[in-house]
Parts: sequence; C-alpha cells; structure tokens
Amino acid sequence: MTTDVIVPADLWEEDSEAVITSWLSSEGADVAEGDVIAELMVEKIQYELLAPAAGTLNIISDADEVVEKGHKVATIG
Repeated sequence: MTTDVIVPADLWEEDSEAVITSWLSSEGADVAEGDVIAELMVEKIQYELLAPAAGTLNIISDADEVVEKGHKVATIG
C-alpha cells in the first residue's frame, strides 16, 4: 500500500507558498511514521514535514521546489 506525503493544510497559517529547503531522508530510504523527512520554508520560517506512515520514501518534488498546502511531494510505499 502506498501513502501520499501531502503538505498539510494546517502546517502554517497563511495561504503563502512554501519552498522545500531540504529532504532529510533520501530517495529510497526507509522511514518510520512521524520521522521528520523534509524541511519547508514559508516567509523565512522553517517548518518540518513528517512521514505519515512507515515504509520506503519516493520523492516527487525536489529541494528548492515551490509547493502549496495540499501539494503531494512524495509517496511512502
């Protein structure tokens, strides 16, 4: 079963876009549910993106890519 990694709608208050500043887990890495897998920046404030499930990470959006709330950035299978 594959789980989508989606930028949560409640991660920051504004409707601003975010930039993926870095992936803390690499493509193909095994991650546990709740692991911090990426960092996002919105208006000079850093936010952590957590793994919604355990499994193997498949990154869809590269570092430095602009994303919005609800954007699918990876999958975990």
